[in-house]
Amino acid sequence: MSFEAVLRFLRLRDREPEEQLRAIHQQRELLGALSDRELKNRVRDVHRSPDIAFVCAAAAVIAQRVLGLSMFDVQLLGALALARGEIAEMQTGEGKTLAAVPAIVWYAHKRRGVHVLTANDYLARRDAEWMRGIYEWFGLTVAHIGQDMSASQRRAAYACDITHATANEVGFDSLRDGLALAREEVVQRPFAFAVIDEADSILIDEARIPLVIAGGLADDPALACRVDRLVAALHPRIHYFVDNFARNVQLTDAGIRRLEASLGTGSLFDPQNLRVLTAIQDALHARVLLRRDVDYIVKQNAVELVDEFKGRIAQNRRWPAGLQSAIEAKEQVALKTQGRILGSITVQALAGLYEGICGMTGTAATQADEFWRVYKLPVCVIPTNRPMIRHDLPDVVFPTRSVRDEAVVEEIRRTHATERPVLVGTASVEESERLSSRLRAAGIPHSVLNARNDEAEAQIIAQAGALGALTISTNMAGRGTDILLGGNPPQERERVIELGGLYVIGTTRHEARRIDHQLRGRAGRQGDPGQSRFFISLEDDLLVRFGIGNNPDIESVQRTAESQNIEIRQLLWKYETVVEQHRREMRAWRQEILDAPDWSVRSMTGAELYSELAGQVGEDLLERAGRRIALLILDDLWADYLANVAELKGGIHWVSWGGRDPLYEFLKGERAIFEEFERLVPLEVRAAFETAEIENGELKFASEQRFERGATWTYLTTDEPFGRLGERIIKGLRRRMRSFLRH
Repeated sequence: MSFEAVLRFLRLRDREPEEQLRAIHQQRELLGALSDRELKNRVRDVHRSPDIAFVCAAAAVIAQRVLGLSMFDVQLLGALALARGEIAEMQTGEGKTLAAVPAIVWYAHKRRGVHVLTANDYLARRDAEWMRGIYEWFGLTVAHIGQDMSASQRRAAYACDITHATANEVGFDSLRDGLALAREEVVQRPFAFAVIDEADSILIDEARIPLVIAGGLADDPALACRVDRLVAALHPRIHYFVDNFARNVQLTDAGIRRLEASLGTGSLFDPQNLRVLTAIQDALHARVLLRRDVDYIVKQNAVELVDEFKGRIAQNRRWPAGLQSAIEAKEQVALKTQGRILGSITVQALAGLYEGICGMTGTAATQADEFWRVYKLPVCVIPTNRPMIRHDLPDVVFPTRSVRDEAVVEEIRRTHATERPVLVGTASVEESERLSSRLRAAGIPHSVLNARNDEAEAQIIAQAGALGALTISTNMAGRGTDILLGGNPPQERERVIELGGLYVIGTTRHEARRIDHQLRGRAGRQGDPGQSRFFISLEDDLLVRFGIGNNPDIESVQRTAESQNIEIRQLLWKYETVVEQHRREMRAWRQEILDAPDWSVRSMTGAELYSELAGQVGEDLLERAGRRIALLILDDLWADYLANVAELKGGIHWVSWGGRDPLYEFLKGERAIFEEFERLVPLEVRAAFETAEIENGELKFASEQRFERGATWTYLTTDEPFGRLGERIIKGLRRRMRSFLRH
């Protein structure tokens, strides 16, 4: 896009970016005339008198010298949007990674640390190394966080001016720091600023996923395996029924009687049978609602979750403990250790710890309302550098999946015969392999990219735009790699352009329009030609779930689905807000015990007991032992708090059926649980000192072994795999409203 075209675009929006862009061009010309030494000396003073126009101009000049890349005006607009604390929507292939650099430098000048959060470890490492040369010209240090790094390596990385990492790694490090028993064990410094790549994926798709740190012993697999065998013998519509809309399954009276007889437990609903009833419900969910090769795959004798938005294996992720065990029992693989949850935080809560955040993505406009309501982040849509000439054809709708699949294969066969590259987006591993089987039967060579072979992702994507290439893929969100026409290297680029560029075929529509837009966006990058089309069946999950007739308005259906999902996420956040507030209060209390110079265990033991023990072992030793035992007790009781809140949440939806407000009941119950936690911490610390013994001048606590947590591990969990809280509460509230209107 020419400078004049950019200015015309800006005049329709806001005069300030127009003035800044002019200033950038003026300073870019002046800085471009300096020698390397003069430019380095000039830019290293940026932290003394920061000016965003100067930073953008300097970054553009340095990028040209270091990387040989010339920053477009639209990239500078993206940088300005990030510096204003906005979400910048930039299309695939527009150079988001380089566009973020001036904003990252702008935030880093305060020397308090900038976290650049991205979709996976590969991109964190790649971007840190790729842009390192630019940052170093500004005198800034940069590092990345990788899964296999030691604590000392992580500490050094977080001490840098710029740290590239996934949100998960940053969150897990925060959780581990939250269990530190000494200041030197902490690896992070206080959070300041975050620039978030793939912001819609991190702040919306993954926002509700809890990051968990756990410890303890392995669970007994016997109950899960026994219950699975019994549930496998039940019959639908006789022993249980399925509510497809709510994605819920419930036992019938006949099913309850059969299980009670088989287990010999008496009533399953007696309080002593709660553990068994929960295991049964988890087994039902695993058997009836979760599908192999759709929701998960079995790989190397382990259950691996599939990320529905990215089509990859969701690394290090589990379902809630009982449900995970139920799936593993169903698939007859070794049960993973679940242990006791010691700490948890959602990505949304993690984002709230930063003083300031901004982000970029290829698709944000359809979620602009949610970005603003949840994060107070406005969305700025950046124009493309070159006109978008991709041809998006109207959807083709078929009555059944089988007819749709036949039409897709025929469309692929016809296009592939011309050697035009084709990318086919599917919704699941199962669907991608079903289509692959049809293509093999038709003798059409192709590549498949799904969760079974995501190790080959980079190689497959690199050649997806080559002449004659045919690629079948699960969802393309967050892949982080452009498809180059003609392959990589683009030897046949001109021939592919003559054929019309990459042809993208979607085999279904997603609930979120932006996921479809991400698939479309793989074609037509940087003014290249391209084409996209969706082939839809009336039997697709989206249309079945929302009960659409023979003439579906897909956009309307998707808006309905998006609205419902926003409603659920916001309802769930109302439940989590108070928990997050109490988590922050706990962490502040813990931080005070850990390293506040004026904190003393006297506040928990009382003056008399403190003086007695200080006289026997000395005040310094007493304080050191006091901090340690207080931290261990606080962590142990916090784990109890988390378990009690999870139990409260798990059953709270039932109160809506009794006419009570579940949110009010939850807030009341959670407050009581937290107040009990606050009450017990000093009491248990005092009790530990009252029973302590002195051996060789050292304090020995009889109860310390109970508080030791042993080995710990981190993982993600799918907090609401079936909308058990959100959808059930909403459904219950709607049921109450209908009943009210009838009467």
